[in-house]
Amino acid sequence: MTRQDPIRIVPHDPGWAASFARERDRVEAALAGRLVGRVEHIGSTAIPGLPAKAIIDMSAVVDDYDRSAGIERDLAAIGWVHAPEPGDHENRKWSFCFPDAAWRTHHLHVWEVADPTWPGLLRFRDFLRRHPDLAAEYGRVKAALATTDDHDRPKYRAGKAPFIEHILRLAANPPTDSEQPR
Repeated sequence: MTRQDPIRIVPHDPGWAASFARERDRVEAALAGRLVGRVEHIGSTAIPGLPAKAIIDMSAVVDDYDRSAGIERDLAAIGWVHAPEPGDHENRKWSFCFPDAAWRTHHLHVWEVADPTWPGLLRFRDFLRRHPDLAAEYGRVKAALATTDDHDRPKYRAGKAPFIEHILRLAANPPTDSEQPR
């Protein structure tokens, strides 16, 4: 199914946290016994004050991809739609949307614990939570990209990539209290 939701950056909504919590509880119940840790709120909606697309990004981790058969069925039972992304199978991950793939309000990424990607998502989120000035800069980058073409997701993602990589480098080597990140 083709995505219909345009890339629109909106002011931060404090209700995003509650919307995440409701779906987290449902997903954790559906995947009980498979999860390693809690389902996490990731992405821009997880960073207070940061403008974002009004889509709640979530991350879950399972112990082993091959031993997680039935995950699609269990999430479908609570209204989540399997929405594979390029590279999911090769990267041993799944992508799901709620309530549907075309007009999603939530996007769930389920990673195998051995995948090196998911910890970076948490480091990125946590670093921007501690550095609201950089979060505001990220908001400006995203808003500028969203105005160029509100349906070109590959272009939007590619445009954000240098800023994200910069933040991940900073998060890997955090500045001391006397240093201000740039």
